[in-house]
Amino acid sequence: MTTNSSSTNNQPLNYKDSGVDIDAGNNLVEKIKPLAAATKRSGVMSGLGGFGALFDVKAAGFVDPILVSATDGVGTKLKLAEMVGNHTGVGVDLVAMCVNDLVVQGAEPLFFLDYFACGKLDVEQARAVIAGIAKGCSLSGCALVGGETAEMPGMYKAGEYDLAGFSVGAAERGSLLPRDDIGAGDVLLGLASSGVHSNGFSLVRRIVERSGASLAEKCAFDERKLGDVLLEPTRIYVKSCLSAIRKTGGVKALAHITGGGLTENLPRVLPAGLQAQIDLSSWSLPPIFAWLQAQGGLDASEMLRTFNCGVGMILVCSPDKLEEVRQILQAEGEQVFVMGVLAEKAGAAVVYSGDLS
Repeated sequence: MTTNSSSTNNQPLNYKDSGVDIDAGNNLVEKIKPLAAATKRSGVMSGLGGFGALFDVKAAGFVDPILVSATDGVGTKLKLAEMVGNHTGVGVDLVAMCVNDLVVQGAEPLFFLDYFACGKLDVEQARAVIAGIAKGCSLSGCALVGGETAEMPGMYKAGEYDLAGFSVGAAERGSLLPRDDIGAGDVLLGLASSGVHSNGFSLVRRIVERSGASLAEKCAFDERKLGDVLLEPTRIYVKSCLSAIRKTGGVKALAHITGGGLTENLPRVLPAGLQAQIDLSSWSLPPIFAWLQAQGGLDASEMLRTFNCGVGMILVCSPDKLEEVRQILQAEGEQVFVMGVLAEKAGAAVVYSGDLS
């Protein structure tokens, strides 16, 4: 006996039936157009909606530019944002992780693109994320010129999403960092971080779970909820560092303290024959890091190669320009620590004295 297919199976399908809502995507584009427009800067030649974004580097004020590019994500900090239900800050994080890497090369960020992937598009959630991206672009002086929103049912669970960012900057030929005159006696200046930034969150979430602490409750060491302290957006150092670089001529290198902490990141910008000697008592370990260390039972070496420990950017500075550089950074709103010096290498690339406390 032959049976006919059910009427349901005979119904014509459309893209929305498979879980992809084109109308929601179009709605999101309309909502974020004003956010992107607010970040427009000299050099931008196109708005959202085209197949590509145009940028005139000469119109941005460069004569003989070298382009510098960077890409990054936010990592598992996104899981914390989902748990807390606060999505704006991770957009700032996304921009920060890219543009802070650009300024380390001595480059001025010019434009930014984002990639937002989810299982089912929640327009308001996505708008909150992209509002944070636009804020990060404004803080760093770069334009949000485009991006991609990918709705992929079956790839992500409801409420889950992932982010990636891409930024391009420029520096005049001959002005790139690190410089080739870095030497023994140069001073290390640290700039305070805003918190944990965007690295080490797989360990952070494990520590929170072990501690039994609630992300929704106020901390014993802060008036804010634990979740809000951990989600504090990454500090963007672009404008302050560019000001110090351009006005003093005394900045020889910068190191963005991301995954790998101070121990792994500072050697990336140092010549092979030099050693960074850091005095841990030159700054105070912020309360959130002290809490993570205590709850996780982490020793100092693990802290220093996992987290920024309160220092988000390090500058290598000519000793004769130290005060000038420090004053400019402070005028730009940075908290500055004189944290060590460079010396001829004898052993590890980074050595510590004092206590992390």
